[in-house]
Amino acid sequence: MDFTFTEEQQAAVEAAKAVFSGVAPDSVPSPALTPGAVADDFDRTLWRQLAESDLLSLLIAPEHGGAGLDPIALLLVLRESAKVLARIPLLEDSSAAFTVQRYATEELRAEVLPQTARGDLVVTVAASGRTGHEPAELAVEARQEGADWILDGTQTAVPWAGTADRILLPAHAPDGHAVLALVSRTHPGIALDDQVSTSGERLSEVRLDSVRIGAREMITDPAAWESLRHVLTTGTCALALGLGERVLAMTSDYTGTREQFGFPVATFQAVAVQTADRFIDLRAMEATLWQAAWRITTGAPGALPPAGDVAVAKIWAAEGVRRVVQTAQHLHGGFGADTDYPLHRYHAWAKQLELSLGPAAAHEEALGDLLAAHPLS
Repeated sequence: MDFTFTEEQQAAVEAAKAVFSGVAPDSVPSPALTPGAVADDFDRTLWRQLAESDLLSLLIAPEHGGAGLDPIALLLVLRESAKVLARIPLLEDSSAAFTVQRYATEELRAEVLPQTARGDLVVTVAASGRTGHEPAELAVEARQEGADWILDGTQTAVPWAGTADRILLPAHAPDGHAVLALVSRTHPGIALDDQVSTSGERLSEVRLDSVRIGAREMITDPAAWESLRHVLTTGTCALALGLGERVLAMTSDYTGTREQFGFPVATFQAVAVQTADRFIDLRAMEATLWQAAWRITTGAPGALPPAGDVAVAKIWAAEGVRRVVQTAQHLHGGFGADTDYPLHRYHAWAKQLELSLGPAAAHEEALGDLLAAHPLS
């Protein structure tokens, strides 16, 4: 395997750094001090800047106005976005576009992808299920009625659903396999109830009551939902990595200038050991992320199916980002608990990412099942 990034991927990173350099995480109110969500909408100004820099079209084919890159380019940009806590649906919108491009009809691709590439159409994804603790595809039932499909069910904690133009959501067909539906948030039969994430961002519970949509808005390829889920998962791991890297940098800067007994606290053995441990966490998060991304992007064979590498990446991301922010708060002392200091928002975002990834124990169980089904020689 070769984890050397291509010139195109590196160019995307440089463009992302230029755009995100103007984002200030401490300019957003603290979720602990703000009733409800910190804002009603995502950062539209930043979204337009990303569109002008061609960062919304990374995974879209050139014939639809995109760069035609692979998901690794998206993960690199997401990593940079998390360092400044960018309030944008980049993960959801790009993952949806990638899925539409690979699995939708040409008619739907021609309608959705050019608008998405320009930033004129925003698509989010429902991936949490009815309660957040069950397979998302089981939360909605999809059945055919003539040439149309009828959708019934509820998806919870859908990010940016209140302001996105469309929602890509999984459902289960009568034969048991997963399908995807691309629906407008204002479609008859769809109701949204406001929710607020741990990070203070606006979510929605999306309820579907006999929602009728045409076959052209449905993606019925059984591989589509698994592919979308893998991109969403590795994207969340990339967000956790970028956030963790920024938090460790903040911690190093602080402990390098904060003095006790006439010496920077960074020179104390206990502090040095803790920051070294967190550096190891980040390197493990990075290595497992790129291994998983490489497997799902190239389809390269391995000892286990790609889901095994994805599970390992989720374990390290969920556990690692939590340890990084907890150590950062501890080493910052009183500043670590100050809700006016940016570290507080990083902690809230880290907790939301950890919750989105799910508990490490569940991924370990899934990994164990894979090992039982595919014994290592």
